[in-house]
Amino acid sequence: MDDHSKHIKFFVGSLIQIQRLQIDLDEHKIPSMVRNNFESGLRSGFYGGSPSQVELFIYDEDKDKAMPILNTFKNEMNIS
Repeated sequence: MDDHSKHIKFFVGSLIQIQRLQIDLDEHKIPSMVRNNFESGLRSGFYGGSPSQVELFIYDEDKDKAMPILNTFKNEMNIS
């Protein structure tokens, strides 16, 4: 990673799914970032987003390393 690293949207799902996937990524030393527009909207006093549309971002250069983890996660969770 360097100052020019770019985040990419890696997965969209419920907060529980995102938290589980983050644990799997953390075990492989892959940093991630969550964007939860629904929660942010509630805290700001207005509606925004959906509770089932939480976004997980990773660095673009970690994508090849993270894809097998995502595929295993999807198989375990029966997500297509």
